[in-house]
Amino acid sequence: MKTAKKISALESVVSANNSFALDFYRECVQSEGNIFFSPYSISSALAMTYEGAKGSTAEEMEKVLHFPKKAGMRKGFMGLNSEINKGEKDYKLSTANALWAQHHYKNLKAYNKNVEIYYNREARNMDFAKDPEGSRNTMNTWVEDHTNKKIKDLIPQGVIDEATRLVLTNAVYFFSKWLKPFSKDRTYDAEFLTTTGKVDAKMMRFPEEQHLNYAEKDNIQILELPYTGDEVSMLFLLPKLGEMGNLEKILSVEKINEWRQILAKESVQAYIPKFKFTAKYSMAGTLSNMGMPTAFSGAADFSGMTGKKDLQISQVIHQAFIDVNEESTEAAGATAVIIRCTSAMEPQYKTFMADHPFLFLIQQRKTGNILFQGRMSNPS
Repeated sequence: MKTAKKISALESVVSANNSFALDFYRECVQSEGNIFFSPYSISSALAMTYEGAKGSTAEEMEKVLHFPKKAGMRKGFMGLNSEINKGEKDYKLSTANALWAQHHYKNLKAYNKNVEIYYNREARNMDFAKDPEGSRNTMNTWVEDHTNKKIKDLIPQGVIDEATRLVLTNAVYFFSKWLKPFSKDRTYDAEFLTTTGKVDAKMMRFPEEQHLNYAEKDNIQILELPYTGDEVSMLFLLPKLGEMGNLEKILSVEKINEWRQILAKESVQAYIPKFKFTAKYSMAGTLSNMGMPTAFSGAADFSGMTGKKDLQISQVIHQAFIDVNEESTEAAGATAVIIRCTSAMEPQYKTFMADHPFLFLIQQRKTGNILFQGRMSNPS
């Protein structure tokens, strides 16, 4: 009798990330147009947030994000981040995390330690209350710097205000040349068939047939194109014309794994359109609909961050960029989780309006000795 294979912490986080990727994709397909996002960026930012979640807030996040138990999740993300950021490789792939906290706002030491150790995050103090725009610009610059300037203005104007307490950010960047580049002189003008009609496209092709990983299953053609170093690849899933809806219905982690396993070297002439675009998502409504509404409500429990139930997520913003051409692929993704007070914020200053009778005294500060005392009833 075969014993079940023991899944490592890294594998469990990969499975969680991939499952979330397909769940989020299903939400996105309800709208027309191109879709592109970095599930790893979203999962990473929300994993740091989940570290401080408790009760039903944590349970809902676990379910939507498919997170394993926290101990395994921490080790898994630590292993994946280490693998992504490893030094010697023939391509560029990096990820970075940061925690931005309101100046003088105290997080629990245990929360800070876990996020620092397992997610390798930077930590910076900001003044969201007095300088929301300056804080926003600083965070957006950090995102730009960690995505080779491809993700700009991630956090839009007006999102950061005096009630903001924490912002958790993640950035992922990738650049690589194809292992077998397309020939620029073979790129030609072609028509691309959309659901609403034909559009012009620049179609790339190899100078001759290539031996590539290829398979056909479920009325789908599966093609894998590797990048330099042969450690990263792009997997194409091409359904028959008009069958995209059917492909999306059967799409699952298990199906993708099945299709990857049947790939075999075949002589293939591949035609791939050049494309380049940016996509942006405000995810609060989507994540709530997927099953984690409590995190965005006044009932949120992020007491693992502060020891109090005084925080909720106000917004999760994600932006992604991709450029696929004859020589290479460049892709970037960034996510910001905005966390604010659950209740109306206390003023940052007190108002003292002495427009009616008052008492006053003159005292020695060190001893409290009253030197003079009086009452002001009418200053005129």
